[in-house]
Amino acid sequence: ACNIIIHSDSFVSLLVTCHHQSSHIERPLINVSDNHLYLRRHTMTYSVNKLQKKKMEEPPAKRPCTDYQTAQLKAYKGTPLELKCVNTIRALAADMVQKADSGHPGAPMGCAPMAHILWSSAASGGSGRNHSAKNPNWWNRDRFVLSNGHACALQYVMLHLSGYGDCNMDQLKAFRQVGSNTPGHPENFCTDGVEVCTGPLGQGISNAVGMAIAAKHLGATYNTTDFPNIINSKTYVICGDGCLQEGISGEACSLAGHLGLGDLIVLYDDNHITIDGDTDLAFTEDVKMRYESYGWQVLVVDDVANGLDDLRAAIDEAKKCTDKPTLIKIRTEIGFGSPSKQGSASSHGAPLGVPEIEATKQRLYGCDPSKDFFVDEDVAAYYKEQADAGDQALAAWDADFAKYKEAHPDKAKELERRFNGEIPEGAFDDLPTFVFGKDKANATRKFSEACINAVAKKMPELMGGSADLTGSNCCQIKGAGDFQKDTPEGSTLRFGVREHAMAAICNGMFAYGGLRPFCATFLQFAGYALGALRCSALSKFGVIYIMTHDSIGLGEDGPTHQPVEMLESLRSMPNMCVVRAADANEMAAAYQIAINNVHTPTVICCTRGTVAPLEHSSRDKAMKGAYTVIEEEGEGAPDLVMIATGSEVWRCVDAAKALQSNHSIRTRVVSMPCQELFLEQSEEYRRSVLPGNVPTMSVEASAEHGWHRFSHAQIGITRFGMSGPLEQLFKKYGFDAENVASKGKELVDFYKNLGGNVPDLNCRPTFNNFQA
Repeated sequence: ACNIIIHSDSFVSLLVTCHHQSSHIERPLINVSDNHLYLRRHTMTYSVNKLQKKKMEEPPAKRPCTDYQTAQLKAYKGTPLELKCVNTIRALAADMVQKADSGHPGAPMGCAPMAHILWSSAASGGSGRNHSAKNPNWWNRDRFVLSNGHACALQYVMLHLSGYGDCNMDQLKAFRQVGSNTPGHPENFCTDGVEVCTGPLGQGISNAVGMAIAAKHLGATYNTTDFPNIINSKTYVICGDGCLQEGISGEACSLAGHLGLGDLIVLYDDNHITIDGDTDLAFTEDVKMRYESYGWQVLVVDDVANGLDDLRAAIDEAKKCTDKPTLIKIRTEIGFGSPSKQGSASSHGAPLGVPEIEATKQRLYGCDPSKDFFVDEDVAAYYKEQADAGDQALAAWDADFAKYKEAHPDKAKELERRFNGEIPEGAFDDLPTFVFGKDKANATRKFSEACINAVAKKMPELMGGSADLTGSNCCQIKGAGDFQKDTPEGSTLRFGVREHAMAAICNGMFAYGGLRPFCATFLQFAGYALGALRCSALSKFGVIYIMTHDSIGLGEDGPTHQPVEMLESLRSMPNMCVVRAADANEMAAAYQIAINNVHTPTVICCTRGTVAPLEHSSRDKAMKGAYTVIEEEGEGAPDLVMIATGSEVWRCVDAAKALQSNHSIRTRVVSMPCQELFLEQSEEYRRSVLPGNVPTMSVEASAEHGWHRFSHAQIGITRFGMSGPLEQLFKKYGFDAENVASKGKELVDFYKNLGGNVPDLNCRPTFNNFQA
């Protein structure tokens, strides 16, 4: 195949014969109005004048515009360079998706004008968003969230043009490939300049609410009259129709309006297209009225294809509004510039195709259909100028912070500690220690309340609250005022009945930095928040989740509120730490584990009902995930091992005593507050706690799944719960000490009848199948 560029003074058509291997193809090439024709691959250039062909030594220095490009420029209300910049973004995004043979070109092509404004300085007519490739983690950078993460080619292009090394041209060409810095949806741990993992629609805009909360709170806490702008960043979002359809965004944006988060600016890509077709299929509400009812300022921009002045004016208006978040509803066309796919769902989730991309570039001013992954010198120079403006803003802030540090050394030192993720010295010194025989028995949710208050004295970065269950979740930090529109210095968040948004907002707060967010609800309602919990784990955000009412033991509220499968669901999630404490000492360990897990979210599970005290519980031992809480009597290996968590541990202790006194079955009781931590211990330690070749029974008022690797038999739950008093339910479901003892004896007898041949649970291979 050949790429033939034909220049002719006047002709109607030309017959060109191409040879490819053994095939002979004759194809008429019809002259287009600008006398240019293009075919892909190896380039040869010919001039035709009066049908005489002569090979030219050099192509023309500058390729003339096509009529389509001339018409686009003529209609555009802006500079030729601005239009060329926007079209370069479109072309690069289309090239990335095409080379990967996978991805979403349509949204980046439609949103390119927004991106151009957001990555342009105020002096150049842009938003003036502060950021710098020299320090992507600059505390006071203006955050950007691409909530419609499938459009990530757009973000990678902008990071490339802004000088972020993670997105050099080779990385753009490696889009969606294994090990690249340009994965198929944005990943904060993979690419500098990406704040959060987006892709599950609605998560990003909800994260942005958390970022805006964090900025407002930290500014109120650390800014001073002489340094009012140490923390004053804005949060910008691009989102699509899908984000606004997801319920989580409604939850988060409702709260944002209530809180008056004026530094949150959302650019809504109103392109009227979803995967199935036009949004009229399922989404006909008045978004403007809905967001106004939330308490947002809503601005409308009807056209960004033919000029950006209206968008500039809207962003300027948004920046002036300090008491409301702003939604800018921007009418766009998906796949802009594509002759056959513009405005169509066909441009959403698949490459345009090589012929379509070439035809698109013929229509877009400043683009050359013969070039892929091309950034012209004037475009590169423009974005270099914008990057320099960001670097200058960073330098000015650094100079201000140096002065702030001299004037307010204690505040500056605390800010540095918090943004560096450092745990203050002695943070765990005040955690309570339970004294057996002296201290009062209680529910573990009450022990949790004591622990969070003990840690909060030395960790003011703890900020959070409950989904309208503060009293039940026992998560109020004493003396912490409410974070509200007029009291941003408060650190107690009233999330309302918004579990999913609550978790996503905490992700955004953690991503912002300087805070350790926590949130609370009933364990069963983690199901409402599971999408955001998963993003916490994926993003390596050490959010602390306090989940009370953690079993059928919550009692009379019944099966709608009683978690059965939730513990195993959470434990099966990579990079998620689940702790179910049995008493006050283990709860102290739970908080120490959670605070230390800076890059792993922790779910702290708490009982509603009272748990009996444990004589030999230990915070230090609980930090290993599992330990022997009651040793077997006598010498040698035990006859039976029972493993339990939470409110079932003390019941196993009572059962072990009965087995010893009534049947001389020497029983060891192991408390396993955290499976994940136990599996991280050495094989020697794990075997010392769980020999593996001794009859072992797990006891947990939850699903049996997951316990088979630790036990030969399980007392668990295989059906939903019931309404009734705690003790009656525990007896009915077999968690009373009498039944636990009975089943323990049955297990011992079972293996005795097999000649004492007990399978060694530790004697089996484990495979690491991931190829590093």
